[in-house]
Amino acid sequence: MNAKAPTKVEEMRKPVGIWIRVSTENQAQGDSPEHHEKRARMFVEAKGWEVKEVYHLEAVSGKSVMDNAEAKRMLKDVRRGHIKALIFSKLARLARNTRELLEFSDIFREQDADLVSLQESIDTSTPAGRLFYSMIAAMAQWEREEIAERINASIAIRAKLGKPLNGKVPYGFHLVDKKIVQHPQEAPVRKLIYEMYAEHGRKKTVARLLNEAGYRTRDGSRWSDTSVEWLLRDTTAKGMYRSNYSKHSGNGRIVTKPEDQWVWIPVEPLITDDLWDRCNKILDQNRQHQRKGKRPVQLFAGLVFCHCGRKMYVPSSTPKYVCQNCRNKLPVMDLEAIFVEELKNFFVSPDEVASQLKLADSATAEKEQLLSVLTAEREKLGQEIDRVYRLYVDEKLDGDGFAQFYKPLDERRKQLDEELPRLQAEVDLRKIDQLSASQVLSEANDLYGRWPHLEREEKHRVIQSITEKIVIGPKDEIAISLCHLPSSEEMTKEQRKLATTARSVH
Repeated sequence: MNAKAPTKVEEMRKPVGIWIRVSTENQAQGDSPEHHEKRARMFVEAKGWEVKEVYHLEAVSGKSVMDNAEAKRMLKDVRRGHIKALIFSKLARLARNTRELLEFSDIFREQDADLVSLQESIDTSTPAGRLFYSMIAAMAQWEREEIAERINASIAIRAKLGKPLNGKVPYGFHLVDKKIVQHPQEAPVRKLIYEMYAEHGRKKTVARLLNEAGYRTRDGSRWSDTSVEWLLRDTTAKGMYRSNYSKHSGNGRIVTKPEDQWVWIPVEPLITDDLWDRCNKILDQNRQHQRKGKRPVQLFAGLVFCHCGRKMYVPSSTPKYVCQNCRNKLPVMDLEAIFVEELKNFFVSPDEVASQLKLADSATAEKEQLLSVLTAEREKLGQEIDRVYRLYVDEKLDGDGFAQFYKPLDERRKQLDEELPRLQAEVDLRKIDQLSASQVLSEANDLYGRWPHLEREEKHRVIQSITEKIVIGPKDEIAISLCHLPSSEEMTKEQRKLATTARSVH
């Protein structure tokens, strides 16, 4: 086996949207929506992505944008997978309201979509961008916990007073004058569930028998083994309604609170303690028989591709990554060993890595200098055009004289209006890639030496952060692409190209 240099494999172009929100004041100062859109389109083109939608919010205040029709359209497109990233000039253009920024961040993270802010060099498809995501998520979690603490304080008091927390009570019961009592239609069915389970000992059997008999849940749905188990576990049926026992963990999951925070409210029982205990004992026994060993975390899940273009997975029947299309295979242990060796080859030379980053910094600085020169020229042209126009208005120039002076100035302005967004997009892309490269290096610093001592989950996290793709070729050839860290040859080539461009402009 041999590790080859990273190679690019063609894949579907990422569908993205462009977010344009420029206030009336900004437009008056020459900060046009067209300029923002050109800059974003140039960035998308450089990335090899595809623009699917442009969301226009010109003259819309940034104090609150969530309820805007374009914002709703954008979020709908994200949720249905129509776009997988949103490009905007800077965070303040997305929203000025911190709460809404956090909401946008949550929604995009849940949908596995990316946010790209050109001004702040944030691209959540890169390692550095994912670090930003984590920071935003931490802020959101902190804010949610602050709110949750205040809510939980009131919840505990309401529960101890015997007041329902959300107006809902389990199937078989309902509220009458704010008290929990048996429901005349549901209570017999709830009791029947326990009797059926005590007889058959199978949740799916109970669900099937209920559905065949025409019984439905409170919302009219068919019974499932999950809904049956939930009711079997619920203690309300034996006369003890439990409240204040669970909470949202912040990542969409519901977790159980410590038992000393639970509040118990006595109600009229539907069944005896003996029947409830028998059913729950059977549930516990069945669960023990069904419990299987936890599947190991696959370190390279989602990153391994076959040379034919298909993703490779590790079936439960074999410890190998397998392509279901051409049956190409590679042992899991071999891939990890090759990956670690690749890390060693890449990171053991800090001087070489530092020189690469320095070269990239220099190239970006020259691009920024060129951008500054052209921007100044564009401003000077604008002043010249205004001066010629004033001379014409003051009748110090006739029509022919105006055309003679105005035409070349206007043509150069149009050239710059095309060139500036393209050059700005190059600078944006370089800054984002350099930030990502720096993050990769800091994340992987001394990684080779520490690798054997890392927990498996930590290895998985690091691999997912710094790896773009792994391609398994024929004859066990491996191509490993680490995130946004170009080779010194690529950087030197780009440096020469930059110097040539700068000379041609001047």
